[in-house]
Amino acid sequence: MSETETEVVPVNSPRRILFASLIGTTIEFFDFYIYATAAVLVFPKLFFPAADATSATLESLATFALAFFARPVGSAVFGHFGDRIGRKATLVAALLTMGISTVTIGLLPTYAEIGVAAPALLALCRFGQGLGLGGEWGGAVLLATENAPPGKRAWYGMFPQLGAPLGFFLSTGMFLWLTEGIGEAAFFAWGWRIPFLGSAALVVIGLWMRLKLQETPDFARAISRHERVRMPMLTVLARHPRALLAGTFTALATFVLFYLMTVFTLSWATTRLGYSREEFLLLQMLGVILFGVTIPLSAIFADRYGARLAMVLSTVLILAFGIGFAPLFAAGSMASVFVFLSLGLGVMGLTYGPLGTALAQMFPTAVRYTGASLAFNMAGIFGASLAPYIATWLAATRGLAYVGYYLAAAAVVTLLALLITPPAAREAVASGEPTVAL
Repeated sequence: MSETETEVVPVNSPRRILFASLIGTTIEFFDFYIYATAAVLVFPKLFFPAADATSATLESLATFALAFFARPVGSAVFGHFGDRIGRKATLVAALLTMGISTVTIGLLPTYAEIGVAAPALLALCRFGQGLGLGGEWGGAVLLATENAPPGKRAWYGMFPQLGAPLGFFLSTGMFLWLTEGIGEAAFFAWGWRIPFLGSAALVVIGLWMRLKLQETPDFARAISRHERVRMPMLTVLARHPRALLAGTFTALATFVLFYLMTVFTLSWATTRLGYSREEFLLLQMLGVILFGVTIPLSAIFADRYGARLAMVLSTVLILAFGIGFAPLFAAGSMASVFVFLSLGLGVMGLTYGPLGTALAQMFPTAVRYTGASLAFNMAGIFGASLAPYIATWLAATRGLAYVGYYLAAAAVVTLLALLITPPAAREAVASGEPTVAL
């Protein structure tokens, strides 16, 4: 190691690193999930009222899917600057993009006020949400893992992952409070706007934390070694295509599982199974606690035995859960649905905890922001964007059992991706040195 390289030392305290990575993804996922909840409960009535109930829900879910197609664009744009100018400035820009888009949704007029322009503007804002989250996740994971001490990368890498259950818990809790506290008429008149407008306060907190950060040691070393590339996106596509494909399908089942357990189950339970919004939102909030608990457990396992093994075992559990999906979900009691949600979201935590670390390991520092973000968000397109739509169609035309088969099939694809990934990409290099191209 040269004298220049030895001067690159961590300057961010562990507490600041972990909190900044956690708070950012919590805000981003809070913004993302309030849209997902509103896409089921609010938007079909206020933005797509001309169609029948099922068609309105499907049209609303189509705008929900739009963000997942925007996320790879966000990965390319923010990944370019994250790999060129640094993680800090890019994370700030991604958070602002997401925050502005979310607050604007809370100000939109409805279909009754401006007609077809309302769903068009809603779709535009949803696209902005996707851009922001496309740049957020990869940067937050790298902020954590590139500051991690040896042997702790999975543990550090799980902190931004905790933003998912925390953001979901906060968003669901706010909608539950609103639906119970202000009444049906007030909720649809103005109450639904509160979560979107209130996210502005959270964005300010996130910006304050991130503006105090310094660059990660890994990125500083990349600068000192002149490792940065001119076009990170083109480099990923040209030199690391197999890593990109492996990463995409490694995350596939994770995405399918989560959006079935949140968006689809909420829609189906409240429209077909007879549960009220309040009942099912409360059950989801309780179930997501297990999601948060199993994330650190899987990270501890991944640091000891490897992220790949942790992902393989959790994917096998997803496969098993898919087979039992319909009997558990449609059993007909609050207790059985609580068990169903707790099992599904608990398995979700087991696969989600080591996912960020596993994807970051697949790419060298010079293109890691772009590569990991792109793989994660490409998986979002294939695994999440249409999952609620496909599941709703399958359940309506074939029955709930086929929703479980859909999840099981996604698990098989992920398992194959994990098993055929070449050894060089399976585990991180403890020192943070670049991995070889797959």
